[in-house]
Amino acid sequence: MSSLNSLAVAVEVASRKRDDARQALQDMLAAQQAARAQLDQLEDYARETQARWGMKADTTMKPEVMYHHYQFMDRLGHAAGVQHGVVGDHAHRVEAARRALLEAELRLASLRKVMEKRRHDLELAEMRRDQKQTDERAALQYRSAIQGSEGREY
Repeated sequence: MSSLNSLAVAVEVASRKRDDARQALQDMLAAQQAARAQLDQLEDYARETQARWGMKADTTMKPEVMYHHYQFMDRLGHAAGVQHGVVGDHAHRVEAARRALLEAELRLASLRKVMEKRRHDLELAEMRRDQKQTDERAALQYRSAIQGSEGREY
């Protein structure tokens, strides 16, 4: 029975680890979504800015203004590139968290299966023990009945 209790403790620990892994995956997914949203914002802002600064046929701009505009657009492009890297890092973390959750679920399932097998084995051993005791009592009663009938010959 103590091995069954030990397995129950192991199943409880594995359940907590699985729950922790599930929470970590949810956290990673939320972080990935936030990083993706930030990238989308940067890209939208760059498109809007470019559209506002788009050259019109009748408009003339000073070279300094155009220089600053191009420099700003380069910085926006760089920020978007950095954010692409952040989104990629989050994708790797999400994948690692998924693998960790899968491993935790497999561990929990295997522990539950072992525990169920042990429980079944213990129940089977107890049934055999009960059957043996029943057989021994029946044999004793049969011997007593035989010996009792031998003593009463007619």
